[in-house]
Amino acid sequence: MNVITVSQINTYIKAVFDENIPLKNIYISGEISNFTHYYRSGHMYFTLKDEKSQLKAVMFSSYASRIKFTPENGMKVICRGRISVYEKSGEYQLYVDDMQPDGIGALNLAFEQLKQKLFDEGVCNDEIKKPLPTFPKKIGVATSNIGAAVEDIKNITNRRYPLAEIVIVPTIVQGEYATSDIVKSIRILDSMNDVDVIIVGRGGGSIEDLWAFNTEEVARAVIECKTPIVSAVGHETDFTICDFVSDLRAPTPSAAAELVCPDITSLINYNQTLTNTLFNLINDKIEFEMQKLSELTEESVLSNYSDVVDVFNDNIESLVIRMNEALSYNIESRRADFSVLVGKLNALSPLAVLARGYAISEKDGKVLKNINEISVNDKISIRLYNGKALCEVLEVENNE
Repeated sequence: MNVITVSQINTYIKAVFDENIPLKNIYISGEISNFTHYYRSGHMYFTLKDEKSQLKAVMFSSYASRIKFTPENGMKVICRGRISVYEKSGEYQLYVDDMQPDGIGALNLAFEQLKQKLFDEGVCNDEIKKPLPTFPKKIGVATSNIGAAVEDIKNITNRRYPLAEIVIVPTIVQGEYATSDIVKSIRILDSMNDVDVIIVGRGGGSIEDLWAFNTEEVARAVIECKTPIVSAVGHETDFTICDFVSDLRAPTPSAAAELVCPDITSLINYNQTLTNTLFNLINDKIEFEMQKLSELTEESVLSNYSDVVDVFNDNIESLVIRMNEALSYNIESRRADFSVLVGKLNALSPLAVLARGYAISEKDGKVLKNINEISVNDKISIRLYNGKALCEVLEVENNE
């Protein structure tokens, strides 16, 4: 009896699987379930299933990083890879080298997935779009420095608005390094404080040619850019993720230049129209005021102004006479009132009493009111109307 270990049989079975040519490169379709993506390692683990069976599968990071879309549970896919045994658990599974959506292209699916994600975040809403400057002094361009796109932008800008300066950052717009180079160019232009608007784009091509403008890295660079960005990728029928997140989409690079640059000829004509309109308005205003002045000078009031002055002089003389009369009357009235008050005051005066024969007696500067206030031999002062006399009391007689 030949006894072997579990490890030995698993190794043997794995070798049988690995030597089986049909299992080395096989295409399997199925629906994804139990999908797990370990972002730290980058590996993907999932199960492929149909109505009757299921098959475990793994896609390592070196292959997973190449696919353009994000696998999800319930998604139907076609996987290419090999069937082998995982010796540790003794389970066989599919080791996936490539994955494509079943029924829709991978790039189209990736495009729709990222588009939906960005719209859900609200970064494509019109409310957050930055307005383009009306008269840009400096225009930044992130595109290839060779080809029709950059030449169209330069020619149209020079023709429509030669006052603007063009700053071109040569950019790789297709291939493996295009995504990182587009991001770098956008950030370079955005870091220049004097660039007023940025055009980013390229000429037309297939979806594969334009794919760099459909990546999340480029979309995030556009979203984070503080300078207004115009997306000008491909032809009029081409739409990219860059178009949705930019501040304005232009159908072509040529159209981008026309949208960014005002037409200097139109501006000159408009300015001339405004000048003519202003000149006409000023002339009309002067003519109107001159007409009003002419009408005023022809009025009887101004033509016979001496008569008007005479009337005013007569009115003034009349007012002066009335004022003098009123003033004289007021003075006489006040004088009469004053005389009455003086008479009343004089009647109450002590001097008037003395003038009628009365006298005032004082002792030690104090007016005497009672006989009991004096004694024989006291010296008292008698005040008469026109003087006073110093007297000595010889006798005191009390009439009580």
